[in-house]
Amino acid sequence: MLSLSDTTAVVSALRTAGCVFAEDEAELILATARTPEELATMVDRRASGQPLEHVVGWAEFHGLRVLVEPGVFVPRRRTEFLVDQALAQVPGASVVVDLCCGSGAVGAALAAALADIELHAADIDPAAVGCARRNIAPYGGHAHAGDLFDALPAALRGRVGILAANVPYVPTGEVGLLPAEARDHEPLVALDGGGDGLDVLRRVAAEAPRWLAPGGCVLVETSERQAEMAVEAFARAGLRTRLAVSEELYANVVIGVRDQVGQVDQVG
Repeated sequence: MLSLSDTTAVVSALRTAGCVFAEDEAELILATARTPEELATMVDRRASGQPLEHVVGWAEFHGLRVLVEPGVFVPRRRTEFLVDQALAQVPGASVVVDLCCGSGAVGAALAAALADIELHAADIDPAAVGCARRNIAPYGGHAHAGDLFDALPAALRGRVGILAANVPYVPTGEVGLLPAEARDHEPLVALDGGGDGLDVLRRVAAEAPRWLAPGGCVLVETSERQAEMAVEAFARAGLRTRLAVSEELYANVVIGVRDQVGQVDQVG
């Protein structure tokens, strides 16, 4: 039985299982486990390929500790760039929607940075909705289950200042090429974006203008090779559109803004 003080043994077990950052992961697991039995179970789960965040039950995201339950999409650090872009675009947003919310990490991060907002999160996956509900509860957030905008209260139409939609964007034919941690332990609906990876993004772009307040923005993450097509989808929806890129985080975020007076043109 592993001891709660036996760092060397935990590191060795993780390294043997192929964990590249065995030392860092061992530190997190040891800090989380409460008993030797729990430690052994956590090490076994990680060694079997489960995401570290599912094993310890949380992920660090934008300065927050976000609950992440088994079977729920793990928030990526690169998505912090989407949060930063949203805050820069609409720093005074009073209504925020986290669409395709997964754990609700994006909504929680936006709520933590903004004062006194109305927060809604939605996902088609009931497990994600349950997890998100717990993460956004401290901010008075509301979690909804359903397919994209169908999940949202109709009263939000025309009122949303920030619409963050972390849509799935992996092409169907490439899902099998993902790391096993994602492929085997995260919901397919959170990964598979259809033939070219942009099916859900196009649906969001087409309907977003009806939900945005004047000056409000919709933001989605995509890959570098999909970025041009994603920008075109936003522009076709009548949104003032630009692409923001973080080379450090390998993040590409498409931003669409509803014009204050209704007439929009493409920029950037």
